[in-house]
Amino acid sequence: MHVWAAHYCAAAQRACDRLSLPCFQAVELYKHASTALLSLLQALVSPCTVTTCAAVLVASPCTHLHSSSTFRHPHMGFHTISLYIFVVLVNAVRAHHLACLQEDSFHLVDNRPAKASKFGQRRFQQNRFAQQRREREAARAEREKREGGGPRQQQKKNPWQQHWREQQRQVQYSSSVDIRPEWAVKEQIPFASLGKLTCHVGEPTDMHAAGQLEYYDKAYDKLTTRQEKPLERTKRAFRSVSTSDDPIIRNLASEDAGRVFVTDAILTTIMCAAKSVYSWDVVVTRVGDKLFFDKREGSSLDLLTVNETAPEQVPEDKDNINGVQQLSLEATMINQNLSQQLLVKGGDKFNLGNNNPFDDGGDELASVGYKYRRWALNAEANIDIIVRCEIDGVINNKGEDQLLSIKALNEFDLRATDWRKKLESQRGAVLAFETKNNLAKIAKWTMCALLAGADMVKLGYVSRAGPKDNSNHVILGTQTSKPRDLATQMSLNPDLCWGIVRALVDMLMRQPEGKYLLVKDPNKDLLRLYGVPEDAFETNYVEEPLADADEVPADAAPTAAADEAGDE
Repeated sequence: MHVWAAHYCAAAQRACDRLSLPCFQAVELYKHASTALLSLLQALVSPCTVTTCAAVLVASPCTHLHSSSTFRHPHMGFHTISLYIFVVLVNAVRAHHLACLQEDSFHLVDNRPAKASKFGQRRFQQNRFAQQRREREAARAEREKREGGGPRQQQKKNPWQQHWREQQRQVQYSSSVDIRPEWAVKEQIPFASLGKLTCHVGEPTDMHAAGQLEYYDKAYDKLTTRQEKPLERTKRAFRSVSTSDDPIIRNLASEDAGRVFVTDAILTTIMCAAKSVYSWDVVVTRVGDKLFFDKREGSSLDLLTVNETAPEQVPEDKDNINGVQQLSLEATMINQNLSQQLLVKGGDKFNLGNNNPFDDGGDELASVGYKYRRWALNAEANIDIIVRCEIDGVINNKGEDQLLSIKALNEFDLRATDWRKKLESQRGAVLAFETKNNLAKIAKWTMCALLAGADMVKLGYVSRAGPKDNSNHVILGTQTSKPRDLATQMSLNPDLCWGIVRALVDMLMRQPEGKYLLVKDPNKDLLRLYGVPEDAFETNYVEEPLADADEVPADAAPTAAADEAGDE
């Protein structure tokens, strides 16, 4: 009640100010109106009664005040002004009461449309769909349970689970050589330990050069995919002689020109071991203080790999033309034919100074030159390595003869790569894609060119005549690169490659004299060194069975027991 009186007294003060009354009259009128209002409010118990009485009191005075001339006179009567202020106060009582009634029943409602949230809608839909899916699955499970078909749902899921397991399972490749149980493992070298080795060997020394080389036919530089040319089969013979069978290396070994002897194909395989996926093996023979790295008869080192480092693994199926074995034979044949077709037949030849050491006067030999070069592998231990390097041809560049290495990249999956459309406009992308899928092979080619001192590497793009025809091929184009540029593109560091060779040579030099087998594990990034008998890879080799504990002779048993006691 007192709060209402204070509110209405303030309203009376504003009414006196609006009428411009003198200060003393305003005070008197304010007191009179306030007293009258408080008396009225105390007499009335209910606010509704106050509103009704106020309406009765306001009905006639308002009209009288608005129409009376006394109201317009500046010196109107005291009672008239008091009545006017009282009416104003009563109206204020009614207005405040109505506001209070509206405030009790007022509720804030925002009629603006809600802003739709995509995330909320999507989440709501997902929850709704998930709930519907759970309801359907529960209903299906209940129905199958009633029908007795519970295991049917499990049987339905098993084929899909088996399919994904087969997709995720990696291809298990076989070893390049059958490991005999009596061969003892001497060392195991993980690839992770090969990445930190480095060795700087300096410039090589040419010890011997032999063979004649033909010049490159520059007409193949203008070859395009629209003017493809069939790949011709050569009738020339290729000699792949191992290290120990090379007469030049035998002479150099007898003269103590070096302590380690190897061919470029074997050496680059060891240098790029960390990039290989397929299994390979190298035979190492230590005679005195000399090491000879050889290949086995029928070894896979003579064959080129295809898509060895590709994300999609090639199946190991001998009957599949797109399998590992068939693709290797196809790529090797293509590489040999291309290396001879790109040369000018019957023209001038580049003589390296000596005759081909493998020319026996029989079949016409392929145009291949040999350079025997020596590097100081370990100057402190006085270990020099002699490598037989091969050159495929010579190119005349601005009047200067430069040594050339010719290699072939072959396309077998025409739908996946489609060189006929991409080679002209995206040759760099094609080479990058092939480098990724054949990193080990191209790395070995690059290191062979660097070892031989070749000035250029000529890459030929050869594709099948048809998707399922692995015997007929066409040449789509060629590309020239420098060995250093190729090494830079694939992050191939020659010092790291030489570091791997030095580490293996130092390890083998600590082994006793004998024959050893270095094998790359077919399914692990690991090298293993086995100790093998001298006649391990000869045709008359007989496997020596291991003696079981029950088969130990009676006279040998006490000796064995005495040895064990002595060891304790």
